[in-house]
Amino acid sequence: MRLGGRQRPQGPRKGEVQTSGWCRSLCGARGAGIVGSGAGLKVLPVHGCGCGCRGGVEEQHPTPGVQHPMPGVQHPTPGEDCMKLNPSFLGIALSSLLAIDLWASKRLGVCAGEGSAWGSARPLMKVIEVSGHGIPWLLGTFYGLCQSDSSAAREVLLNLLFALLLDLVMVAVVKGLVRRPRPTHNKMDMFVTISVDKYSFPSGHATRAALVCRFVLRHLVLAVPLRVLVVLWALIVSISRVMLGRHNMTDVLFGLLLGYALYGVVEHCWLSPASAPTLFALWSH
Repeated sequence: MRLGGRQRPQGPRKGEVQTSGWCRSLCGARGAGIVGSGAGLKVLPVHGCGCGCRGGVEEQHPTPGVQHPMPGVQHPTPGEDCMKLNPSFLGIALSSLLAIDLWASKRLGVCAGEGSAWGSARPLMKVIEVSGHGIPWLLGTFYGLCQSDSSAAREVLLNLLFALLLDLVMVAVVKGLVRRPRPTHNKMDMFVTISVDKYSFPSGHATRAALVCRFVLRHLVLAVPLRVLVVLWALIVSISRVMLGRHNMTDVLFGLLLGYALYGVVEHCWLSPASAPTLFALWSH
């Protein structure tokens, strides 16, 4: 329409909403306002501007009856679901062994307290506990090393001291890594403990008993009855750990295996005047 020779700009008619040029071009390319559908999703316009695009922003509406993953949420794969529903045979076996270990250890803890089945034998078990403790063995070995006049005896005692220190370090490292708590029926009244002694795996007494037993039988000349007595001492010390409720059975079994293996390390790294002359010179008179 012209007014005074000048064309009046066209505005929106009644009932229409004015849209921008880029909006009209974008929506014109869309056709009727529906881009299409795919993977079960329909793309519908959102009524923000007059053409129904709201600045080119579109909403996606799921088709009824079709499941769609939530954005930003990681869903388990079919293989992971299968593993959860069907745990491996190894996992079932380990869980079963752990349950048996806890049950049997509690049943065998007959000296765990004064009110236990064999509570009257608890003082005797604690004496056996001290006989396998690291401090008496370290102090006794160090004293014998200082009092020895024989170079052969000093060599044996020095390697025994090395074995005992190696045992303490290895047991502390494994306990710190595994951090298995002690049995619930255990009373923390042990003889001279340190921070890692609050953990149960492995048994330091069992490790030390196996290590000392192999060492003594290999490097000391003993009569047969004494050799049998040494073996019995190692077994009794190990069994007493379960009876006192200090350890589970698997703690003791692994401790025995570890002590047996540590003796092999001591033999491989055997200290002698030829391999460690400076160290032996410190103990020469």
